[in-house]
Amino acid sequence: MSSAELERWNGRFSAPDYLFGTEPNRFLASHKALFRPGQRALCVADGEGRNSVWLAEQGLEVVAFDFSAVGVEKARRLAAGRGVRVAYEVAGVYDWAWPQESFDAVAAIFVQFADPAMRSFMFERMTRALKRGGVLLLEGYTPKQLEYRTGGPSRLENLYTADMLRAAFADLEILELREYEAELGEGAAHAGRSAVVDLVARRP
Repeated sequence: MSSAELERWNGRFSAPDYLFGTEPNRFLASHKALFRPGQRALCVADGEGRNSVWLAEQGLEVVAFDFSAVGVEKARRLAAGRGVRVAYEVAGVYDWAWPQESFDAVAAIFVQFADPAMRSFMFERMTRALKRGGVLLLEGYTPKQLEYRTGGPSRLENLYTADMLRAAFADLEILELREYEAELGEGAAHAGRSAVVDLVARRP
């Protein structure tokens, strides 16, 4: 990521409130039945920590990273306030170590800062980070989101379609893949009618 992009996100995360709120992403939380205490989970580009903290509250051993030190510091405060431990790291997609076959679950929620080249790199590493039988949970905006402008990137190339995700994760068993519209209420940044796509996939 460029220094300008890092400065922009640091600025957004510098606000007193949590940009995307402190409650977990609704899609992620709706799949609570997939998680068991003691499992290891990775939260990719976790921002201010709402999803990693929730996973830790379910009894998982959670690792999370984000390239914004400001966001990570707020995530640490959120975890401390909720009485859970998360292994947070400040790192970008290209910088993080990406251990292989290490996680029972990988969560990538609205990680749409990535251009196509970074996205390809990130998706490949996410797949390899899963243990056999591990699950990937991913949610993102579709191109129709450009009409709503209620969150997400303004660049078409950064948005997802179901066909794109099916191809990108062809090595995984697709358990759920759907595009739909819904009302989001995730802090000030994701609020209102939105066009999203959800993916749940398992590594064979």
